[in-house]
Amino acid sequence: MGNIAQAMLVMAEGFEEIEAIAVIDILRRAGIDTKIISMTGSIQVTGAHHITLLADALYDEIQVEDIQMIILPGGMPGTRNLQSHEQIGRWITQFHKQKKWIGAICAAPSILGLLHVLEGKSATCYPGFESDLKDSKYICEPVVQDGHIITSRGVGTALLFALKLVEVIKGIDVAEDLKAKMIIE
Repeated sequence: MGNIAQAMLVMAEGFEEIEAIAVIDILRRAGIDTKIISMTGSIQVTGAHHITLLADALYDEIQVEDIQMIILPGGMPGTRNLQSHEQIGRWITQFHKQKKWIGAICAAPSILGLLHVLEGKSATCYPGFESDLKDSKYICEPVVQDGHIITSRGVGTALLFALKLVEVIKGIDVAEDLKAKMIIE
């Protein structure tokens, strides 16, 4: 994959476009090298609303050892497609054991819950997926950070979620500066 990315956003068919694009855009604006990874056999991945994005790489082309953060957008059936992909489970488990950053938004925190990485942690998700947040404390907030895990509720919270991801990698000053420049209130 060439240079080492700081973050990777993984996409499967049916991902929520705004959650993916907003996060990628904001992280890249902050100077965070963010790679888009296709979990399909194609560089082209089509979202839930029929918008097709081009990934930077396929999942089997990358090494995650030096990547600091994995990000899972939600959407349907994108979340279920990510959940059923064996590599996602291996990566999340690896990132969790190493206390690397894990970000999940909308329905995607359910994947973390089903993999038992939310045990004893606080988390949030899209309404209706709370029961999948196994052994965690559900908090109805736009963005919830508990240690190295950051979760968010959905499309309407995507900008705040992305800014929190910027904050943990680049610091609060960079996140606040970006927030002001983008007129996020």
